[in-house]
Amino acid sequence: MQCGVTLMSTFVLIHGSYQGGWIWQPVAARLRAQGHTVFTPTMQGCAERRHALRPGIDTTTFVNEVADLLFFEDLRDVVLVGTSSGGMVVCGVAERMRHRVARIVLVDALALFNGERSRDITKRPAPAGPMPLAAAPSREEAAIGLFAELDPATLAWVLDRYTPHPVGTSEIPVKLGDFWDMDWNATVIWCRQAVHPGEAHQRRAAARLNAAWFELDTGHYPMLTTPDALTALLLGGA
Repeated sequence: MQCGVTLMSTFVLIHGSYQGGWIWQPVAARLRAQGHTVFTPTMQGCAERRHALRPGIDTTTFVNEVADLLFFEDLRDVVLVGTSSGGMVVCGVAERMRHRVARIVLVDALALFNGERSRDITKRPAPAGPMPLAAAPSREEAAIGLFAELDPATLAWVLDRYTPHPVGTSEIPVKLGDFWDMDWNATVIWCRQAVHPGEAHQRRAAARLNAAWFELDTGHYPMLTTPDALTALLLGGA
C-alpha cells in the first residue's frame, strides 16, 4: 500500500451521476494553486455535453472517453480520481491504461466487480415504463434528497447545473477483466454521512485493493462541502 503524489502531479477527476466536470471546481482550483495539472472531463450526455446524449451510452462509453483523454493528451503518472458512479469509470480506465496511471482514488465511489450494475448496489428501482435515455430526480426532489446537505448558496449553484444522467450506466453491467487482481497504489475515501454507496461497499473495495483508508465526516459531495480536507487527501495527506 502506497500513498502520496510527486511534487508536481497530473490529476484526472471523474464526476458521478447528474454531474459534470463542474462538480470538481473547488478542488481543481486548490490543486492548480499548488502547481498541479488538473483535468475535469465531462462525460458524454452530461452537463455541457447533454446535447450529445444518444442511445447506447454506458460505463464503457465513459471509460473509452477518459482513456482517449489520457492517450491524446499523453498523460503519464496520472492520479485518477472518481466519485460516486465515476468510480466505475476509474476502474475501467485504470485497467486499460495501467501504464499511464500512478494512483487511483475512490471518493465515496461505486467500485463494481465485473458484471455488477450500480442500480443493484444502490438498491434503486428500475424506471417505470419505457427506458429513457437519461433520468434524474426533479429539481424539488434533488433539493431535499440528493443535495440536501449543501448550504443554500451551494445548493442553488448545483441545482442550476445538475442534469439527467445516461441510464445505461446503471442498467448495463460493468465490464472488467483483471482490474481487481492487479496491484494498485490506491486510496479509498468513505464519507460517513452519505447513504449510498455505503461503508460496506467502500470497505469491500479497500480490502480488494489493499488501499489506504480515510474517512470524511460529511455527505456524498465532499468536493463541495469539505474541499480543503478532500484536497489534502488527494495529495496524500493524513
